Amino acid sequence: MEGFATVSTSTGCVFNIQHYSVHDGPGIRTIVFLKGCPLRCRWCCNPESQIAAPELAYNPNKCIGSSECHRCKDVCPTGGISVGDNGKIVIDRTRCAACFQCVEACPSKAMHVFGREMSVAEVIKIVEADNAFYSRSGGGLTISGGEPLMQPAFTLELIKESLRRRIDVTIETCGFADWQHLAEVARHLKLILFDIKSLNAEKHKSYTGVSNERILANFKRLRSEFPDLHILVRIPLIPGLNDTEEEIAEILGFLQGMQNITYELLPYHRMGQSKYEFLGRPYPMADVKLGDERAKALKDWARATYPGAK
Repeated sequence: MEGFATVSTSTGCVFNIQHYSVHDGPGIRTIVFLKGCPLRCRWCCNPESQIAAPELAYNPNKCIGSSECHRCKDVCPTGGISVGDNGKIVIDRTRCAACFQCVEACPSKAMHVFGREMSVAEVIKIVEADNAFYSRSGGGLTISGGEPLMQPAFTLELIKESLRRRIDVTIETCGFADWQHLAEVARHLKLILFDIKSLNAEKHKSYTGVSNERILANFKRLRSEFPDLHILVRIPLIPGLNDTEEEIAEILGFLQGMQNITYELLPYHRMGQSKYEFLGRPYPMADVKLGDERAKALKDWARATYPGAK
């Protein structure tokens, strides 16, 4: 295959590869999720993406229990695994050395790892297997995360190798990245999915852990220096952060007059909540809901008030 001999041998930490997606770029797409993110969004549905390195996860529903099995406890070199009152194991994550010997020992797969090092060649081989779907639907590869620009060299090599193989490629970014890394990938792309969560600096920092200053500056510069690049702005509808017409209007007003911009509103959901338990973390928005009717009303209002919705 053309370009295979020159494919990069660099590696990146990947935590999931999702096939046949129709929600993350045009056509049918394969989504490669990279670990590492500079944000800590309260509503994050991929908490396993936040830390850059592979992480130990534990699903208590799959655990056989200590009366039948205690292999993980026996092999842990730091003594970080004990047995709780319910007979299920308890992990002291402050003592975890990330050796993952417990994962290898677990017969029920209750222990598993989020993330593994993969080469560009390994990822491309998986992505290219879906090539027939891309050509028929106008789809391709979307690199997501986490934040793909936390692994800038690996992301750039994935983009270049995809294009060498005539696979359409885009990235989804939170925008909180070094400008040179964002500009480097933008030179090769026709489309970028760019998240904008709030224009309110205080709320943005409260809900994501970082200021929106760099994000908005990068967005403006991206629009200015790459005028032919299409940008799909993704706006998550988050209760308490931006779930009012006034707050959405502020974001959409910011976009008005910019060329090659579309946007979409993404209703808040809690589908990633179980993964917090697997990682031993509390879910920050456990009691928060956004009703379907409210989400639909906001989307209908935005389409009617600000044309340009995807």
